[in-house]
Amino acid sequence: MRFFNTAGPVVSIDHYCLSPLDRFDLDEILSLINQKKYFVLHAPRQTGKTTCLLALMEYLNAGSQYRCLYFNVESAQAAREDVRQGMRAILDEMASSAIYFLNDDFPESHWLQVLEKSGEYGALNKMLSLWAKESSLPLVILIDEIDSLVGDTLISILRQLRTGYSKRPASFPQSIVLCGVRDVRDYRIHSTQEKAIITGGSAFNIKAKSLMLGDFSRKEVSLLYSQHTKETGQVFEDKALDLVWDLTQGQPWLVNALGYEVCFDMKDGRDRTGPITKDMIRKAKENIILRRDTHIDQLADKLEEERVRRVIEPILAGGEQPEQIPVDDIYYVRDLGLIRTKGQIRIANRIYQEIIPRELTYSTQLTISHDPIWYIYSQDSRLNMDKLLTAFQEFFRKHSEHWVERFDYKEAGPQLLLQAFLQRIINGGGRVEREYGIGRMRTDLLVIWPYPDGVQEIVLELKILYDSMEQTIKDGLSQTSKYMDKCGTDEAHLIIFDRTKKKSWDKKIFQQEEIYRQRKIKVWGM
Repeated sequence: MRFFNTAGPVVSIDHYCLSPLDRFDLDEILSLINQKKYFVLHAPRQTGKTTCLLALMEYLNAGSQYRCLYFNVESAQAAREDVRQGMRAILDEMASSAIYFLNDDFPESHWLQVLEKSGEYGALNKMLSLWAKESSLPLVILIDEIDSLVGDTLISILRQLRTGYSKRPASFPQSIVLCGVRDVRDYRIHSTQEKAIITGGSAFNIKAKSLMLGDFSRKEVSLLYSQHTKETGQVFEDKALDLVWDLTQGQPWLVNALGYEVCFDMKDGRDRTGPITKDMIRKAKENIILRRDTHIDQLADKLEEERVRRVIEPILAGGEQPEQIPVDDIYYVRDLGLIRTKGQIRIANRIYQEIIPRELTYSTQLTISHDPIWYIYSQDSRLNMDKLLTAFQEFFRKHSEHWVERFDYKEAGPQLLLQAFLQRIINGGGRVEREYGIGRMRTDLLVIWPYPDGVQEIVLELKILYDSMEQTIKDGLSQTSKYMDKCGTDEAHLIIFDRTKKKSWDKKIFQQEEIYRQRKIKVWGM
């Protein structure tokens, strides 16, 4: 039985998969190769880049125009700035790949001698030149994980490829494709040898184009999942497929991870006689987040980078306008797959939207000592949000300066602290859905709490005090009411964080009830 793939390249006999050559514009890529262009194919991690490159190599080698080789240079990452050791690893990997994919031992029989004679700063150029001259067809080279290299090793490779560019195709590859997470323009490479920062654009200024491998479309998600239905007879309910799309926006790893979790890991899903439901997808999502799979860990690791923080922090805080964020940082974080930039800058999908604040406050959640049972009505098991927010008010008053200071994302500290407190209380019994974004001037939270007789849905609107308290409450009531309409609930709380340093806590802390358009909304000052 095939299954959903969440690790490494897709193998069609083992995995449900879409046609890799349909994932990009094949005609455009063939045109660039025919025109002897060098170009970049980039996409976030675990979106199918390697699978597509391997399929492209197979396609080109099945024809009669080119000889194509794919190889991965990640093994040279361990060499760091030791250019000679890095070049040894790269040439050795290229030679091994040539034997494996092309049954060609020319690189294997020459690369050591070339390295000795030409040195680490010329060996790749010389090796590709000799091989291109010997080859009966023009060479096309696909280099994967190029941006895993660092420092002078990366600079040397880019410059050697650039140096050989003018000799193509008779004495250098017809076309070279560099593949990685980022576009080459985003490389900021520290050269120990030159004691300077070298940009990828200057080291590889022969790049003709940058192509980005996109996420799955809504149709492609359904097509992928339908392969499981065809092979097992197990159907996905329409609402389940809608939720998969809503949660992932087609991010390939997330789509496959949800599919694998719900169909192969979860006991209910392994019963092929029963359908996959919306609730099962929601449970699968929670399992993936709590398990903190490698993909999630990699995402959490990126949040620690300063360039990422400069983009993500104002999204979480909801205040700063996009023109105040460096454009290069926006492109960089987009290329990592963390955000979308069409229209408003926002987190790429709802799963990332949930993961990011949870990852940023994970240790905080573990150290909050409040017991969830304190905030549940004994008579009907509903959530007592008034008691919970009163407790958070006291917690925030006592600990906010200490706790917020611990966050790297200090501008969004109050919102993150409340979300950590909520997550600690809600974990295992309910969930928190989040909406935030640059320029929204608020964070919307929807607490969903199942209890024996139904489901409790509570809107929390979080705002930072920028103008007068009167105006902030006025704006907040309008925004809260609109969010209540969207969620279809009649329980709501407006929470206003006053970060004025000179104001006393007695003036910041308050509770009051407001009636807005015949709706009761409780306002909390923090």
